[in-house]
Amino acid sequence: MLTIDEAFRKFKSRLELNDKEQKNASARQQEVRDYLDTKFKIDRSFLTGSYARWTKTKPLKDVDIFFVLKSAEDHYRTKAPAVVLTDFHDALVEKYGNKATRQNRSINVDFGVKADVNDNTDYRVISVDVVPAFDKGSDFEIPDDELGRWIMTNPQTHADKAVAAHQAYSSEWKGLARMVKYWNNNPKHGEKPIKPSFLIEVMALQCLHGGWGGSFDREMQAFFATLADRIFDEWPDPAGLGPPISNGMDAARKSRARDLLRAAEREATLAIDHVRRGRTGEALRAWRELFGPKFPLS
Repeated sequence: MLTIDEAFRKFKSRLELNDKEQKNASARQQEVRDYLDTKFKIDRSFLTGSYARWTKTKPLKDVDIFFVLKSAEDHYRTKAPAVVLTDFHDALVEKYGNKATRQNRSINVDFGVKADVNDNTDYRVISVDVVPAFDKGSDFEIPDDELGRWIMTNPQTHADKAVAAHQAYSSEWKGLARMVKYWNNNPKHGEKPIKPSFLIEVMALQCLHGGWGGSFDREMQAFFATLADRIFDEWPDPAGLGPPISNGMDAARKSRARDLLRAAEREATLAIDHVRRGRTGEALRAWRELFGPKFPLS
């Protein structure tokens, strides 16, 4: 039988992106880029967000792709964000039909890939988020339809902070963040408790502190507890450029998230108690119930 540490390390490995998934993500990026090149003047495109930070969890979906527009498209910068989002959406609908969905800052393109009962997709990307962007110095401007204005961001700053946190936490920080993101995606919750998922990473920059304690189960128990305690805090953009990341959740959403995080903490406590009483098999099943099918039982 697996030990709890072995199970968590196997779980962590299952959530990491592999070469086949990276190759498919790159191919999808190029597919969308080749098409949008016929519709807009694009300087360059690149995979970004949690995918680029190595904090993306399984199944692989909503992979962010920045499409940096050339100066010939600068007319969009003087218009409401809705204009560029509508034009990108209309263009993508021509190719992908109703699989293209407009969002607040991007267009989601669903490729019709479905995860099986074990959250496997045969190494294929389920969907991507197409983000129109402009260079602004070393940063970027992207549209925010909800705010009705263009906002600043810098994915590289976000990535650098994630790398620093990972190194400071004995190279376990990204794995813990992916685990909580996987919990957040569990269909048993219905709607995701924490939105956007990036907020989990932002909170983890402060909530995972003091260094790696050496025990996955206790780390997760404490992480869930701290997230619950601080979900009502305001969490600024780590790059110091855009609006607070926590703005995506109102008081009702935060209250629901706090309740579910506290429930997760209680489940983690029970799983730890199973081990204390010599019931490792029951502990593994408890963690499986908490996280989902990627957590191994053997």
